[in-house]
Amino acid sequence: MRNIVSKSTLREFWEQHPESEQSLRTWYAVVSKATWNNSNEIKVMYKHASIIRNSRVVFNICGNKYRLIVKFEFQKQWAWIRFIGTHAEYDKIDANTI
Repeated sequence: MRNIVSKSTLREFWEQHPESEQSLRTWYAVVSKATWNNSNEIKVMYKHASIIRNSRVVFNICGNKYRLIVKFEFQKQWAWIRFIGTHAEYDKIDANTI
């Protein structure tokens, strides 16, 4: 993905949850170099990711301790970070619309 919006969201999260930093940095490095054309290509690399509606994908972070929701625009190669949080926080939102 040529553009990931916004790394600052990840940074703010790992400052609050330091154990997530390495996992989030790795995720960012991999995704920023990826040239995926659809959600199925994401599943090749991230087998445990969940494909949901509205071009969103839920990634398990830090051994599935945290959830990361990203909305993809494959034609433009953009990714928007829509949510990062604990399972309890994730359970309180609608992942398809956030």
